Amino acid sequence: MAATVMEGVLHAFEIAKEERIAAPIEIVFETILEQMGPLNSTPEKPMPMVLEAWPGGRWYRDLGNDSGHFWGHVQAIKAPALLEISGPLFMSNPAVSNLQYRLTEEDGETVMRFRHRAMGWVGDQERGVDAGWSDMLARIRDAVTERARK
Repeated sequence: MAATVMEGVLHAFEIAKEERIAAPIEIVFETILEQMGPLNSTPEKPMPMVLEAWPGGRWYRDLGNDSGHFWGHVQAIKAPALLEISGPLFMSNPAVSNLQYRLTEEDGETVMRFRHRAMGWVGDQERGVDAGWSDMLARIRDAVTERARK
């Protein structure tokens, strides 16, 4: 069997975003856990995930019948200020990601700083990830705003 050697296939990317949300830091943190877990969705449909919110906890999509997709492990969690996950996330190729939500309170608002860094065999299908994270952050902001109204 022949081996194929490919050079120059490793790539990296970084996405950094910041949102200011007029709500207490605890509510924003809880909402992040919900939106990344059971309330997760794509613009087209619900996509519930399991997020075990403790160091070493898994983040995965449970499809039932012992089927699913592993996205990562909780690398660090310090409620209500930090959630950090490492793993392949949505990439089904040799790649690794580090995902961070860092929260601080400033001037009566919560500042949510989001960062996704990845490296590995990043294909064309991963190029639209920025839009996906923008959608996620908008869902978090909207859910927090809805909670604050109640």
